[in-house]
Parts: sequence; structure tokens; C-alpha cells
Amino acid sequence: MNYIFLILIAGSLIIGIFNGTIGNVTNSMLEACDSAVKIAFSLIGIMAFWLGIMRIAEKAGLVRVLAKILEPIAKLLFKDRGNNEHVTGDIAMSVAANALGLTNAATPIGLKVMKELQEDNKDKETATDSMCMFLGMNTAGFQIIPATVIAVLVGAGAKNPTEIIFPTLIVTTLAFLSAIFFALIFRKLWRKHD
Repeated sequence: MNYIFLILIAGSLIIGIFNGTIGNVTNSMLEACDSAVKIAFSLIGIMAFWLGIMRIAEKAGLVRVLAKILEPIAKLLFKDRGNNEHVTGDIAMSVAANALGLTNAATPIGLKVMKELQEDNKDKETATDSMCMFLGMNTAGFQIIPATVIAVLVGAGAKNPTEIIFPTLIVTTLAFLSAIFFALIFRKLWRKHD
């Protein structure tokens, strides 16, 4: 990735020199740096707010309630998850964090879930069906409120940053359901070949 950025920057500078627009290239780079800092600071507020909401939900027991609601679905989707009762709660927290658009918060929770699923894995060199299912679900990233995208749009000065909510809900719902569907299909196909 570093090479790609190096090529883009060097290419921009070389083309700017040959076209006589090196001043414009330099100004654009400085303006982009300024915008990046403003967007990063706008992300801090949104992330702090939603992480606080998640912490309150966890302390209030809402995560446990969500885990209980998801228990029948988790038993169906994560058949080889072992006897670890914490993994269902952690899966619920990961889905909830993604649903609220907190992908930065969902990542450490997702890593914890994978670690817990790996503890119950008999073949440590191969991912289990549950690990593949969770990876697909987590990667699809179902979102009700795309908080990070809204924060970026606010930082970039968008007039109506919340108009992204409905299209994001449609796309992420389809991606989430597709991930589950294909994980179930491949689980059955893989079993036939074993």
C-alpha cells in the first residue's frame, strides 16, 4: 500500500511539474491534510458518544437481554461454538456495535469472539463453521446507524449527512443476509465433500 501512495504522490508531483501546475498540486495536498485533521476530530465526538451508549447498554444489562434474544438464532447459526456461554453475548455485542456503526468498537469484540471460538476448535489449523459464519457476518457489517460515515460527512461539511442512513441500511442488510446464506450453503457443500 505504501508503494501505491508513493506512486500516486510522485506521479502527481511529476505531472504538476510538467504541466506547470505544481503550485496547485501543493495547495491541494495542504488542503487535503487540513480536511483530514478536521474529519478526524469530528470522528472523536461521534465515537465517544456511541461508545458511551454501548457501555451504558452493557452496564444496564441490555447486552445480556440481546444475547438471550439471539440465543436461539446463535444456536442455529453457530452449532459448533462449544459450551462457552460468553461467546453468544460477545457475538451480540459485535452485531450491536456494527449496527450502530461503531466498526472501531466492533473490531476488538470480533477478535475476542474469534479467540473464544478458537478455544473450542479441535483442529487449530482450520477455521470452524462458526468462525467462518461470524467472519462473514462481521465483515458484512450490518448497520442501522452508520455513525462513522455520518461523522465523516459532518466533518466534510455535508448539508444533510443523515440521508445516508436508509441506503446504508438496505445495502448492509442485504450483505449481512447474503453472508449468512452463503456461509450456510458452503457449510452444507463442504460437509458433502468430507
